[in-house]
Amino acid sequence: MAQLSGKTALITGSTSGIGLGIAHAMAAAGANVVLNGLGDSAEIEKLRASLTEQYGVRVVYHNADMTKPVQIKDMCDKAVAMFGAVDILVNNAGIQFVSPIDEFPEDKWDAIMAINLNSNFHTMKHC
Repeated sequence: MAQLSGKTALITGSTSGIGLGIAHAMAAAGANVVLNGLGDSAEIEKLRASLTEQYGVRVVYHNADMTKPVQIKDMCDKAVAMFGAVDILVNNAGIQFVSPIDEFPEDKWDAIMAINLNSNFHTMKHC
């Protein structure tokens, strides 16, 4: 099942959960994968190596902070430099915080908007 052979998928928020599941699906279909997300660097390296070994595709990790447009641009630029293009972009990164609005900290709201909304704009613009 290599219908994505030669393609490159960049998946934000892909070091765990749904994003990691998407990374597995893309790699299983033959795509090279750019991982991005939070976590322990040693564990992420094991994950990266495991995907490469399991599916025989190239897998790299970039630790871009999705609240930082400069880091998002760097991630996209490096992906394009390494693979020639980002053919598939999955904007999966997201966070949440639950609180009554009168108790909702503004810094939490700003972080949610930066990751859940603004980062999507920046990845689409630069990838």
